[in-house]
Amino acid sequence: MVRGSSSFPRLNRWAAWMVVITAVISVLGYLLAAGFTFRLGFPLDDAWIHQTYARNLVEYGEWSFVPHQTSGGSTAPLWSVLLAPGFLIGLSPLAWTYLLGLIILIFLALLSEVSIRHLAPDYHPKLPWVGIFMALEWHLVWAAASGMETLLSGLLVTLVLVMLALGVKKYLAIGLLIGISVWVRPDLATLLGPAVFVIFLSSSGIENRLAGFFMLLMGFGVILTFYLFFNLFIAGTPFPNTFYAKQAEYATLQNIPYISRYLNIGLLPVTGAGVILLPGVILVVIEAIKKRCWAILAGMIWFLGYIALYAWRLPVTYQHGRYLIPAMPIFFLFGLAGMSLVRMVQSKPNWKWVFLKVWQFSTGVAVVSFWLLGARAYATDVAVIESEMVATAHWVSEHVPPNVLIAAHDIGALGFYAPRNLLDLAGLVSPEVIPFIRDENQISHYLDQKNAAYLITFPDWYPNLTDDLKLVFSSRGQFAPRLGQENMSIYFWPGR
Repeated sequence: MVRGSSSFPRLNRWAAWMVVITAVISVLGYLLAAGFTFRLGFPLDDAWIHQTYARNLVEYGEWSFVPHQTSGGSTAPLWSVLLAPGFLIGLSPLAWTYLLGLIILIFLALLSEVSIRHLAPDYHPKLPWVGIFMALEWHLVWAAASGMETLLSGLLVTLVLVMLALGVKKYLAIGLLIGISVWVRPDLATLLGPAVFVIFLSSSGIENRLAGFFMLLMGFGVILTFYLFFNLFIAGTPFPNTFYAKQAEYATLQNIPYISRYLNIGLLPVTGAGVILLPGVILVVIEAIKKRCWAILAGMIWFLGYIALYAWRLPVTYQHGRYLIPAMPIFFLFGLAGMSLVRMVQSKPNWKWVFLKVWQFSTGVAVVSFWLLGARAYATDVAVIESEMVATAHWVSEHVPPNVLIAAHDIGALGFYAPRNLLDLAGLVSPEVIPFIRDENQISHYLDQKNAAYLITFPDWYPNLTDDLKLVFSSRGQFAPRLGQENMSIYFWPGR
């Protein structure tokens, strides 16, 4: 492990193409799995929220989910904007979004392959297996084809932390990158932590430290100011509605002991080949401590702190840990760097060679095995969303009059395929719901007050509300029941 320099090593064309081809095959494999299981789509209903904001931005020139009703329901405004060109050129939202995800995965894999050649100086294989690993790691491939901002967040996190690890001292640029990342995920403002840590421990002299700190804050502050004003103008709050709604919706999980929450979330990166890389991460940390590579330590402290943040405020592990996926690439990268450090261990060559080959082979088997398992999980996720949320949205589009007020908990596909006046019970575009987001009695009064005509939800999400309501439609999808879930249903809301 070396301290790094201010420039990135180069990657030869053959190695780059190997990484690109692997990423293309990897993403296409997941899409084929979804197509053969049911049909193409997204594995999350939230992906359709971004699509709706992007479409309305192009068609109406406004930031809205429900046409002509400005709202702050997009957690990642930059991601929604990046989706908009697909609508401008008339591409299918699926095609454009898959292409965007693939490009991001390619950049992430290439960045990892390039940076490892400096982080681990003994790494110079003919096969670019670090880039290939990233292109095949199932969390990252799932995120690439998810339609969400998740992988873009991971790319930005990796880029910032790699720049710090390689000794790049362009702190204005790093500050700008962290500011841009906030437009993708507000929690990525935490990247300021490792940057400040590196500035004050790696720079010599108080003047250089203060200058670096000033440039960092200036770059970050400029972008953050625009972000805060954007949200204040759109939603009247400094952060998107989702920032508050998600925490309120899952507040009851905070009753679980903190250490249990932390461990539950901390297990997510090692669900797959990551568990085999864990010794490599430990080796890298030990080597960084010995050589005082503060940037490496800063990256690992940030990683552990990121887990701590979610364990504290949003301790959810569903959808394969999508909230933690942005932090996973740097964990994998450090683990792979640690694997390369084995070559530098002072021992008999035969022992090193055998140990390294067994470790590499085990990692390869794990990453391919979990890629296959991930493809099946992705296909099932897509099938559930398509046969539940999307099917329900199509029924609404065909059978519910446009002027009817609908209350719904999952609004993504509904907003895209059946634009209607909506009461969002998840609080994303109806922030007034957030204070009583899980209180069924208050929700009932709210629906009465607003004169809602229909309630769309999974029955077990609001068991008291749906207990005596007239069922109008049930998706009858086959995939959700196989997972022990219920079908999405539409109820007539008579008013009480």
